[in-house]
Amino acid sequence: MEVILREHVDNLGRRGEIVKVADGYARNYLLPRKLALPATESNRKHVERERKILETREAQEKAQAEAIAARLAAVDITIARRVGGTDQLYGSVTAADITDFLSEKGFEVDRRKIILPEPLKTLGDHQVPLKLHREVTVPLTVHVVKEGAE
Repeated sequence: MEVILREHVDNLGRRGEIVKVADGYARNYLLPRKLALPATESNRKHVERERKILETREAQEKAQAEAIAARLAAVDITIARRVGGTDQLYGSVTAADITDFLSEKGFEVDRRKIILPEPLKTLGDHQVPLKLHREVTVPLTVHVVKEGAE
């Protein structure tokens, strides 16, 4: 079955593309979730209008994300934690800690956009990527220091 994608679908295609998929995949997944439309002439015109509107919105969102990225690149993130005698952290630094620090500095960032596979458990400098937009990722440098020795 041929369908027109209304959204980007991983491993399938981008918005506005006409793709051929299995009938069951289209009926049970793509169409009910409004990710695609059947490939008819009227739907092609409808998707083309949607695509133009979404491209302008996407460009605006990307520009905003790039502006925020430029401001975030200048932010120095220093988080103090208690440590033991062998410089072992009590606890760890999580994405929520980084988000709290950024909100104190005036940046509202969703903690799920901070790509941190596991919490930071050592002292020192760590590179943590922050995905602001599908195409804009900012590397943040997080300094984890001893509490009281800032």
